[in-house]
Amino acid sequence: MTAAPFPAKPQRFVSLDVFRGATIFLMILVNTAGPGAKPCTQLVHAKWIGFTLADLVFPCFLFAMGNAMSFATRKPIATGPYLKHLFRRGAIIFAIGFFMFWYPFVRHDADGWSMAPFALTRIPGVLQRLALCYVLAGLMVRWLDWKKLLAACVVLLLGYWAILLTFSLPGEAYSKFGNAGTRLDLYLLPKGHLYKKDGGFDPEGFLGTLPATVNVIAGYLAGVAILRAGSLQNTLRTLALAGAALVIAALAWSPWFPIAKKLWTGSFVLLTVGIALILLAAASWLFEVKGVSAGKRFFTILGRNPLAIYLFSELLVITMNLVRIPGYGGLYDWIGIALFQQLVPGPVGSLLCAFIYTMVCWGVGWALDRKGLILRA
Repeated sequence: MTAAPFPAKPQRFVSLDVFRGATIFLMILVNTAGPGAKPCTQLVHAKWIGFTLADLVFPCFLFAMGNAMSFATRKPIATGPYLKHLFRRGAIIFAIGFFMFWYPFVRHDADGWSMAPFALTRIPGVLQRLALCYVLAGLMVRWLDWKKLLAACVVLLLGYWAILLTFSLPGEAYSKFGNAGTRLDLYLLPKGHLYKKDGGFDPEGFLGTLPATVNVIAGYLAGVAILRAGSLQNTLRTLALAGAALVIAALAWSPWFPIAKKLWTGSFVLLTVGIALILLAAASWLFEVKGVSAGKRFFTILGRNPLAIYLFSELLVITMNLVRIPGYGGLYDWIGIALFQQLVPGPVGSLLCAFIYTMVCWGVGWALDRKGLILRA
C-alpha cells in the first residue's frame, strides 16, 4: 500500500533552496581550504570524537535531500515508475561519485604521468553514501507512514549501535580500525578501494549508511509536517522545539555513544538532525513568514543546482592541480601558497582562498540560474 498523497499546497518553499544553498556554500568552503596554512578550526572535521561546523555539512545535505523528497512525492505515482526513477537516480549519483574519484584517470608521481589504476580507485564516498541513503529512504517513505518511519529511525539507530557493540573487536566498538564498519568494508573491498588517508578506515563506509539514512528520513518528515501544516508558524515552532529536544538527547546519549561524524554515531545523528530542524525552521520563518529577501537569491542560486555545483567544485580543483608548478605542486596549491598566504598569512589567508574559489563556483550557479537550467541526476 502506497502512502497517501499529501494535501495540495503552494509551490516548494524557497527556504528549502536557501537551506540547501547555504549547505553547498559551506561544503565547498570546507573542501577547498587554501593550501599553505592550517584552516580555521571549525572548518576542519573533528579528528574522531567531537564536533565542528564542518561536521554539520554532509548531514545537512542529507536532511535537505529528504526534505526535497517530501515535496517531490506530493503527486501520486504508480509503484513501477517510482521504483524505476528511484533506482535509476541512485545508480547515477553513485556512478558520478565513483568516476569523480577516478578522474582525471591519470596520475602524476616521481616517474611522471601514468594511468590511474582502477584497483586504487575509491568506491565509497560522499555521493555514493548520498545515493545509498536516497534509495533506502525512498523505499521506506513509499510504504511507511510517519509513525512507522519514526519507529524505523529508532530501529536503525539502535540497531547500528547494537551491531557496533556486537561485531567490533573486543573493546574497539568506537575505534577507527576495530569497529564493525571498518571490518565490513575490509571484508567487502580491498584496501586500495577505500579512503587513502586513514590506512583502511573509510568515513563513508557501507555500514554507516544505516544511521545516515535517518538524516534523510528526518528531512522528509520535516517536509511532510510543513506540507500538512494548518498554521505554518505553529509548525515551525514545533520543529524548532523538536530540534532543541534532539540536541539535548544527543548530548545525554553521548557518554555512552560518543558524537563522531566519521563513525556516524547515533548521538551524531540526533545532534545534526536537531540543528538542521532549528536551521530550517529559522529559514522558513524568515523567508516564508516574515518575507525577508536579503540573502535569499544568493543562496537559492546554489540550492537549485546543488549536485551540479558540488561536482563542478570538486572537478575544477582536481583539474587545476593537474597543472604542475615546481616547488608548489599543482596550480591550486600555488594560488593558495604564493598568492593568498603572501597577502594574508595563516588561517585567514586559507579561508580567503577557499572563499574566492567558492564564489567562482557560485558564479557557475548564477550562470545556470540565469538561463533557467536545473541539472538533475
